Amino acid sequence: MSDDPLLEIEDVHVYYGKSHALKGVSETIHRGEIVGIIGPNGAGKTTLLNAIAGFVDYEGTIRFKGQDLQTMSSQEAVENGLIYCTEKRDLFPFFSVHENLLMGAQFRDDRAAVREDLEMVYDLFPRLDERRDQEAETMSGGEQQMLAIGRALMGDPDLLMLDEPTIGLAPVIIEDIDRAIERLHDEGLTIFLAEQNSTFALNHAERLSLLETGEVELAGSADEFQDDDYIREAYIGVH
Repeated sequence: MSDDPLLEIEDVHVYYGKSHALKGVSETIHRGEIVGIIGPNGAGKTTLLNAIAGFVDYEGTIRFKGQDLQTMSSQEAVENGLIYCTEKRDLFPFFSVHENLLMGAQFRDDRAAVREDLEMVYDLFPRLDERRDQEAETMSGGEQQMLAIGRALMGDPDLLMLDEPTIGLAPVIIEDIDRAIERLHDEGLTIFLAEQNSTFALNHAERLSLLETGEVELAGSADEFQDDDYIREAYIGVH
């Protein structure tokens, strides 16, 4: 992990009309870290990632590689290495697996590097390799999730934001994604992981924040979260 902050979130507020969706959220992510944000449905996890990606307006400051993200377009942020894999996956349903992956690299000029990353994704998710020519809409939900993560990786991220990557997936698919995240972490990729599945987040993140009703209620290391009675009872199901 580098001492240089890759992403800095300072006192971020988001409003949807009169609804105060995020209430002064702050977080710093350094290179090489996996940082998790957990909390119940509706807590504001997706809103936070959407704010970072430039999909919603916000008050406060978010800096990526030291630059204020409000001075960048969404495309500029992507080209700078900020890649967001949304909960909705946002695949091209009638495109093949291979075509969807290539769409993830649309802003990259180094075609040799793109080819290398294609093979990396196929090695990371062998199911995708077996289904290179299959249309995305005909795949299972788990396979579509692998494809969404693979397409995000084709953008050559410095920071990969994953929103609920395990939601609705069978345990066997979660195991595949679990192994993929471990490998990506071992290779030094920085990941910001938003998850309702607290056990999954705790298995990967070095640091976590608990978001409830738009506010960070608890922040600390994975060990601190594992030892916290409230977290254990409310989010892990251990009494």
